[in-house]
Amino acid sequence: MTGHTVWENIFIPLADGRRLAARVWMPDGAENNPVPAVFEYIPYRKRDGTAPRDESTYPVFAEAGFAGVRVDLSGNGESDGDWDDEYSPRELSDGVEVIHWIAAQNWCSGSVGMMGISWGGFNGLQIAALQPEPLKAVISIGSTVDRFNDDIHYKGGAHLSSNFGWSSVMLSYASRAPDPELVGDQWRDMWLNRLKSQPFPLDIWLRHQAKDAYWKHGSISEDYSRVRVPCLVISGWGDGYINAPPACAEHLPTHSKAINGPWIHKYPHFAYPHPRIDFHKEAIRWWGQWLRGEENACEDIPAYRAYISEDVAPGGWREREPGRWVAEPDWPPKDRAIKTLYLGKHGHLTEEEGPDGELQVRSPLECGMACGEFFSLKPDADLPGDQTMDDAGSLTFDTAVLEEGVEILGRPVVRLRLSIDGRRGNIAVRLNDVRPDGQVNRVSLGILNLAHRQGNEAPELMTPGELVDIAIPLDECGYRFLPGHRMRIAISTQYWPFILPQSEDPTATIVVGSVSALDLPTRSGGDDYTMPEPDNPDPLPQYKSHVCADDQRWVEHDLQTGVTRYRVMSDTGESEMPEHGLCTRHVRDETWIINPNDPLSARATSTYTSAFRRGHWSVKTIAYSTMRCDGERYYLSANVSAFEGDELIHERTWETEIERDWL
Repeated sequence: MTGHTVWENIFIPLADGRRLAARVWMPDGAENNPVPAVFEYIPYRKRDGTAPRDESTYPVFAEAGFAGVRVDLSGNGESDGDWDDEYSPRELSDGVEVIHWIAAQNWCSGSVGMMGISWGGFNGLQIAALQPEPLKAVISIGSTVDRFNDDIHYKGGAHLSSNFGWSSVMLSYASRAPDPELVGDQWRDMWLNRLKSQPFPLDIWLRHQAKDAYWKHGSISEDYSRVRVPCLVISGWGDGYINAPPACAEHLPTHSKAINGPWIHKYPHFAYPHPRIDFHKEAIRWWGQWLRGEENACEDIPAYRAYISEDVAPGGWREREPGRWVAEPDWPPKDRAIKTLYLGKHGHLTEEEGPDGELQVRSPLECGMACGEFFSLKPDADLPGDQTMDDAGSLTFDTAVLEEGVEILGRPVVRLRLSIDGRRGNIAVRLNDVRPDGQVNRVSLGILNLAHRQGNEAPELMTPGELVDIAIPLDECGYRFLPGHRMRIAISTQYWPFILPQSEDPTATIVVGSVSALDLPTRSGGDDYTMPEPDNPDPLPQYKSHVCADDQRWVEHDLQTGVTRYRVMSDTGESEMPEHGLCTRHVRDETWIINPNDPLSARATSTYTSAFRRGHWSVKTIAYSTMRCDGERYYLSANVSAFEGDELIHERTWETEIERDWL
């Protein structure tokens, strides 16, 4: 172990003259005895946005002899230039430049690792595929290998509401001012440049409604062989990014490993629900083997370690999830068994094929309100709630009460023969656990825009009344259905507001009996694996609070008009950063609206207010977005207003129309 020094802000020069700002945790004596470096590269503001989580990890790495280099993307935090888009070619090439710069410093041994969650987990894998020589290993958390199917934009070709929501987030982030304490008097000119040049992200993302070159860029699933360094890929069942870890365990180099725990979209040493894992110990072992050449048997870690949840009660604050850890030495496992259950015309889910029949479903447009978020940041209503009400608007198929437990690990697949009485439609499928107390927990979710039934690159609209055979892979899951419970498949034609309705609201006819079935990846169970939990139950630093945080989520239903509003209010409160006294507060106000008789009534509004102050200096931005549609187009608008004190110093508005190709 060694001591360390924190460099609050240094600038890393790029070839075109821009400089990226970095915060560095430097082990003592590194100038004389160079050390490996761990590089994290995101837009979320090292000065304030990710400071708590950075301060929970990088001092630990530095004490173990690894320099931590936390860099903000161009046009974010204190970095020069502007921000152009997520995972853009410029972003990735800048990252490669930074890796070579780090490796060339006199305090670096020449070995660099990349680490991050979400954005930083994405670009860690993407930059690894570019093969910069100094990059020796990656830890990627809450990420994806397929930007079209497993990010916040689309799922199975269906339009995710988070496509709009995350555009609003990035409008806010890209409009925030740098800290004058770090960049000096140029802060105002830097801020105005950002405000004048920032894009409206949704205007980019919604113009690509199929898997074209835009989405293939950065999707390592297009050619896994491009990634040639060991990758430790981690996520949680409460996260939207749960499919990447087993995909990487299967397709990446032999020494890559995967973990899926019970967590939301957070680092696993402070995530909920418990149990957490000792991520610092995991990471230091990983870096020791691949950055420092230690012989610590990292290559002997099982290919896939996963948490098998059981008897999960939906709703409320989920402090801990019942279950146990298991490990698979190979992925996919050599002894995997598939259990097939058939959908019967009386709503049964059985191992026996029944007589063929037809069942119809046309779900209420607001079916799906217990969906939760695409990726959850809190273990409460961000997670899926009790599915009872959503199941009431769906076709459901139940097993008999289980006499023995059924344990699954992997991706269930639902095979359906169906038709619709229109050309456009979505199908949402949930695998649920029906508890003895009547509560229904969502175990796994699959979604398909029927135009994408033969693939995402060349969608084809349906022919009304024509029967087609489709297969819908549900998300990766690890779950044990206990004796006394029932398994349920719920099928709906809507899942709002998680996905947005198409321009038509069709009825689906499903042929059941012998041609529609659920394939479950089962395992025998009875095993367990030890994953040590961290010693520190609260590793995040506590900052002085001036205004308390407040989070609310509710549904309003107008009994006279029938209009439903789904509301989200999230206020971080105001906190003061230690050492430099920067006070920050961010407020999200989001509303989703639909009339249950009109799929074209769906619309959304979002307002993000971000405020910063220190002494007599104060700035604020308000980012406002709206989205509505008709049968042919989306109508988007956005506005960013920037204030210095009470004075409006800049305002910019976007208005755009985008054709609905396949939605």
